[in-house]
Amino acid sequence: MVSYFPVLVFAALAVGIAVAMLVGPWLLATFKRDKVKTSAYECGFEAFDTARRTFDVRFYLVAILFIVFDLEVAFLFPWAMALEQFGWVGFVSMMVFLGVLTIGFVYEWKKGALEWE
Repeated sequence: MVSYFPVLVFAALAVGIAVAMLVGPWLLATFKRDKVKTSAYECGFEAFDTARRTFDVRFYLVAILFIVFDLEVAFLFPWAMALEQFGWVGFVSMMVFLGVLTIGFVYEWKKGALEWE
């Protein structure tokens, strides 16, 4: 049992820190609502309003565009690290991939998906 004492101390310390992090703000924070805290933030509508309202589809479109171009960058890093092994076939394949994404980006731009009115 003596060999498990450091593990017990570590577990007790972890639980103590977790409890302190949960209880500390509850004890120390002030809960004052004002106009700035309850104003519309990024979503464009009031924070404390009914949940049964129409949600603008442009938020979804921006999220999808972010994911598409974020994945593009995620594919570029491993490709760049292994480009020497792939040779010209890998290079041409990635240029086709980037070309398709660029065409999609230009299409979205021309359709006005990136414009926020």
